[in-house]
Amino acid sequence: MLDNIDDEILDDDMAEVEEIEDTDDNNDEYEKICYLCHRPESIAGKMIEMPQNMTVCTDCMQKTLDSMNSTNYDDLMKFSGMPGIHFMNLSDFGEMASAKKIKKKKKKPLPPIDLKAIPAPHQIKAMLDEYVIGQERAKKVISVAVYNHYKRVATNTMDSIEIQKSNMLMIGPTGSGKTYLVQTLARLLDVPLAITDATSLTEAGYIGDDIESVVSKLLAAADNDVEKAERGIIFIDEIDKIAKKKETRSRDVSGESVQQGLLRILEGSEVEVPVGANSKNAMVPLTTVNTRNILFICGGAFPDLGDIVKERLNKQASIGFSADLKDKYDNDPTILEKVTLEDLREFGMIPEFLGRLPVIYSLEELTEDMLVRILKEPKNAILKQYKKLLEIDEVDLEFEEGAYRAIAKKALEKKTGARGLRSIIEDFMLDIMYEIPKDSNIGKVTITEDFIEKKGGPIIEARGALIGQ
Repeated sequence: MLDNIDDEILDDDMAEVEEIEDTDDNNDEYEKICYLCHRPESIAGKMIEMPQNMTVCTDCMQKTLDSMNSTNYDDLMKFSGMPGIHFMNLSDFGEMASAKKIKKKKKKPLPPIDLKAIPAPHQIKAMLDEYVIGQERAKKVISVAVYNHYKRVATNTMDSIEIQKSNMLMIGPTGSGKTYLVQTLARLLDVPLAITDATSLTEAGYIGDDIESVVSKLLAAADNDVEKAERGIIFIDEIDKIAKKKETRSRDVSGESVQQGLLRILEGSEVEVPVGANSKNAMVPLTTVNTRNILFICGGAFPDLGDIVKERLNKQASIGFSADLKDKYDNDPTILEKVTLEDLREFGMIPEFLGRLPVIYSLEELTEDMLVRILKEPKNAILKQYKKLLEIDEVDLEFEEGAYRAIAKKALEKKTGARGLRSIIEDFMLDIMYEIPKDSNIGKVTITEDFIEKKGGPIIEARGALIGQ
């Protein structure tokens, strides 16, 4: 009889232990909340454990320490009347702190890339044609490189043959559409894109952004989803600004050192990056991102690179009746298409860095005809934007053919490429956008060449008759 009672008691104890263990397992489904700012651990980062089951995020702890450092303790001692007084008793908040937990959001696994859903190169180029004018070769190169890259990500490896990354280097004058081309590509493919500037990068330990910050920006663009970020695109602009300095006696912390630091990231490696910050410190949580499947696109204007190419081509000219003239390449608009790895090394790029950018291509300098097409044809052309704005006021906006040419000529004079178009248009459209809402009888405005060149005014028509200027 006693043996049966003991067995029953033992069974009840075991059941209670099992119930407690189940409760502990269920706690894994919950995440901690900061007692001060009430942010969960998934947003605020790793929590700091305090007495009485209280948890505080690193940001709030840092703010608390900063406020303590700025406090005048002499005044506090005078106020309290006795040294060493405690202004807060953590045990008073024990019950409240223990309840600060919420259920964790279950992360859905990212679906694998469907090879059939990846658009072919001609389809990618057709989509780019709707937004980017000209630059036919550049669009073909980038379409093929992106298509092959995502085939590589989808298959990971093909039998025993491992496909290498197709990182790209874009060379083109300012305003030729380097950044816009990458922005359009990422929007069409719906992938995370981080656009960063190489001018702010420095070697680790110096003031400036760490090299890992280019990956942390991609992680932020992917909503801190590591798996999603590892399929993204990183565009490093102004890459020519990290060229090796030719004459310097000090350490080149923003030139050759940055190129060397980027080598392992471009190649593909496990990188520890800060979450929500550009530099590592003790108060910022770190996560590991594998850059093996991240596509890197580097772009730069490379000023004076054309002179290096001309010098090389002139040296190759022979002496005699069939020799090339010294000024043969002075006005050649396609001089950057003749660039070689030797020219880039002469410019200041180290060979190890260039070796990790196998796809090198150049963008054409914009001509007057291309600028006119940029004003007319893209889906989101700036003149179409102004037409849409005036349509809301029930006013039609039209442009004469001569006006398009006048705008393009002014942009060429500025030598800022397509960027110069907007400043010119903003200038002459200011008065129109200001005056039109005053008169509800205006039904149509026609921009003329004389108005662009400030020799006359626009043609304004009422809803029924011409009132003209």
